[in-house]
Amino acid sequence: MQTIARLDPLRSALEVLRADGKVALVPTMGALHQGHLTLVREAKRAAAHVVVSIFVNPRQFGAGEDLDAYPRQLEADCALLAAEDVSLVWAPEHSAMYPQGYATNISVSGVSEGLCGGDRPGHFDGVATVVCKLFNQVMPDMAFFGEKDWQQLAVIRRMARDLDLTRPSADQIIGVPTVREADGLAMSSRNAYLSAQDRARAAALPRAMREAIAEIERGEAVAPALDRLKSALIEGGFASVDYAELRHAESLVCLDSLGQDPARLLVAARIGSARLIDNMGVHL
Repeated sequence: MQTIARLDPLRSALEVLRADGKVALVPTMGALHQGHLTLVREAKRAAAHVVVSIFVNPRQFGAGEDLDAYPRQLEADCALLAAEDVSLVWAPEHSAMYPQGYATNISVSGVSEGLCGGDRPGHFDGVATVVCKLFNQVMPDMAFFGEKDWQQLAVIRRMARDLDLTRPSADQIIGVPTVREADGLAMSSRNAYLSAQDRARAAALPRAMREAIAEIERGEAVAPALDRLKSALIEGGFASVDYAELRHAESLVCLDSLGQDPARLLVAARIGSARLIDNMGVHL
């Protein structure tokens, strides 16, 4: 496995890999867990070579967020990826991603609005910009993202369609179902911020979501079901709920009732020093 930090050697290495078959990209910010490794395994099933990027992107962190505290463990991450037979780790230096004088930003309207986009202004501009750069740097045939960040996935697909990105094209941006702990909590690098007590309480999030989904699918009104979800989280030890919304699964338009189109329940809530996000499908 190669670990590369500069663009010119990356391009040379990728030429060799592409001559041998398709290349899949798994973008990450490191601090890898089984959720990330599931993405790697799915990518390996689809491509001859897997490239994993590890870059803590400062442009998607807002003022007062956890950029400095975000876990960085490149050596341990690379050991995990070598065991998965990853071909290449792209771990760029900051100057390789944002050279001096960098002045370009990508903004995706519509799907980026509200939810995490409302709570974290500029976050999805940072996501879209760095992912577009990764696509241009690696030129993968396909890319894999976890569905836990559902709004992020929608933003990236919209960007790929709008900018006519062909490597990967929008239909080769593949979402992989959320990997969960035994108690249902979605795996996340930010779970490491939780104390033992808060980690146990955090299981209230998926539990309350499943209860709300059951109510909505039974035909109960959406707004009261979401209010009960929020109350259950506060009673379960969460400090606050940033949002709990039912949205169209593709357009992310808000829904006040369940119809024939695919829907998604999306929630963000704070417990201890962590902000946890999750989403689940809702069906008639």
